[in-house]
Amino acid sequence: MIALDDDRTRLDVARIHGWLASSYWSPGIARDLVERAIAGSHCLGAYRDGEQVGYARAITDYATFAWIADVWVDAAVRGQGLGRAMVGWFVDHPRYAGIRRIALVTADAHGVYAALGFHPPLRPDRYMERLSPEAAAMLRATP
Repeated sequence: MIALDDDRTRLDVARIHGWLASSYWSPGIARDLVERAIAGSHCLGAYRDGEQVGYARAITDYATFAWIADVWVDAAVRGQGLGRAMVGWFVDHPRYAGIRRIALVTADAHGVYAALGFHPPLRPDRYMERLSPEAAAMLRATP
């Protein structure tokens, strides 16, 4: 049984840093940056027998917008619906009720999140972003 919990004190920051540093979206990310992201986010951990096996976070004002980021499922429990469950936890959480837009970005899990109502932007021509030079270089280098 895997339990989801947003108690920040349970987070295994070293493990989260290792996961994110090995991810395609933040390769080599510094631990202090992960710690700052955790401090500024609503974080969710997934635990099996007391060991953290998943992580996700939301950056939000709890009123109009939320961005779900850094959804990670440990290899030992992948394919069991945990990523969808963590994102669903945020979607169904009372603090997120009525939020007009919840967004996320994925390279390979569109079907996972489509089941929760996520879809490509209706007006992608209105979406803009500003990337740091490092982030832009990283994105240009990855397929």
